[in-house]
Amino acid sequence: MSLSVPTPANFLQFAQWSGILTLVCGAIAFVAFLFKWGFRFRFVGITGFMGVLTIGLFALGLVPITRAVIPGAGRFATVYDSGATQVVITVPTPINEETLTATLQQAASDFFSPGRLGRATGEKLTIRARTVLHPKEGVSQPFYLGEVKRSLLERDDQDMEITIYRDRLAQLPPPPASNPA
Repeated sequence: MSLSVPTPANFLQFAQWSGILTLVCGAIAFVAFLFKWGFRFRFVGITGFMGVLTIGLFALGLVPITRAVIPGAGRFATVYDSGATQVVITVPTPINEETLTATLQQAASDFFSPGRLGRATGEKLTIRARTVLHPKEGVSQPFYLGEVKRSLLERDDQDMEITIYRDRLAQLPPPPASNPA
C-alpha cells in the first residue's frame, strides 16, 4: 500500500466538506436553542471546533507543503535554534567535504521560515555544523566544521555563503576500519 502526501487541492476539498459539516452543526445548534434541548451547548462547542478545523484546512490548501531534497546530504540533528538568525546542527563523523556542503544546503532549505525574527532588519540566517570529539576519556569537545549564511527573505536563495573549515575536516578521526570476517 502506497501512501501519498495530500496536495493543496486535496486540502481545499477537505475544507469544503468540513465547512458543510460546520454549517450543519451550526444549524443543529440553532434548532437546539430554539427548542431548549439539553445538548445545545455541546453543539456550540462542536460548531466552534469545526470552524477552527475548517479554517486550518483552508489555510493548508493555500500554502503548498514542499520540502526540497538536496542530493548527497547527510543526516543532521538540531542542537540549537534561536528562532531568529542562529542555528547549530550536529553531523556524524566521519564526513567529507561534499557531504558536509550538501548537508549545509539541506539545513538551509529546512530551516527557512517566513516567521523567523530578523527578517525586518535584513539579517542572514547562520547555520553552523559541528560534531563532538572525545579527545580523551570523559572529555567532549564541540568541533565546528562549517557554516552557511542564507537570506531570511528569499526561499530560493541563490547567494548562500557556504564556508567549510577544511583544516578542521582534516583533523577528524578516520573512519573505523572494517574487519573482514
